[in-house]
Amino acid sequence: MKVLVNDQLIERDEAKIDIEDRGYQFGDGVYEVVRMYNGKFFTYEEHIDRLYASAAKIDLVIPYSKPELRAILDSLVKANNVGTGNVYLQVTRGIQSPRNHVIPETPLKAVLTASTSEVPRDMTLFEDGRKAIVEEDVRWLRCDIKSLNLLGNSMAKNKAHQAGALEAILHRDGSVTEGSATNAYMIKDGTLFTHAADNLVLAGITRQVILRVARENGIPVDESGFTLTDLAAADEVFISSTTIEVTPIIAIDDKLVGDGKRGPITKQLHTYFTAEILKQCGELALV
Repeated sequence: MKVLVNDQLIERDEAKIDIEDRGYQFGDGVYEVVRMYNGKFFTYEEHIDRLYASAAKIDLVIPYSKPELRAILDSLVKANNVGTGNVYLQVTRGIQSPRNHVIPETPLKAVLTASTSEVPRDMTLFEDGRKAIVEEDVRWLRCDIKSLNLLGNSMAKNKAHQAGALEAILHRDGSVTEGSATNAYMIKDGTLFTHAADNLVLAGITRQVILRVARENGIPVDESGFTLTDLAAADEVFISSTTIEVTPIIAIDDKLVGDGKRGPITKQLHTYFTAEILKQCGELALV
């Protein structure tokens, strides 16, 4: 498999990153995961715009223009013949020696790395749903930045895994924020509720598509958020991300959501979302 290190395509086992790279030592960098269906990028521009926005929020200069980055990523996808899968890319601030918490005034040379993986659509996931747990949100207060600092997310996700669940739905003082690796939603009396896209959540690209198609199809959307009490009384609950699309949550902390099956509005939203995939990527996206 080929990977990217800066603008060079190399074999994965040849890739090397300096031990004093600030991404390795401080988590000082940003990343994106861009989905591909049928060998075509889905919502590419939205992901790359967010990458550059995240970088700007931490004063990190990405050393490539957006057209240059697209050309580099296209070469990676072509080299690995990606069909339905993910492209992971990250940009770190670069190498600082000796190690120092203070960011140098003279910008370092940022380091781009990227790789691909084949990840087919899991239709049983979308149709049957999965369990979740509730966990306190102990992360930092700039979750709007898609940074490499994911220890809090990882700890919550691992706790869900240990409980036999797919995801941990996070809350701050009883107010639901998002999942450890997803955005979180609930349906009550026909209205879709989710947390506002502020500093406490990541403005997911899939989230943006879901909210748009919901509004276009007459589903009321309320971004004022919801509480754990609301969550316990929800008619439907689902989560979303680049890879898991619109995934129902059928039980939370072993208590069924509704009748324990995918709800009708969640099903509708996934149908609308699939239609967006077809528009951009073609019929083979469903294979």
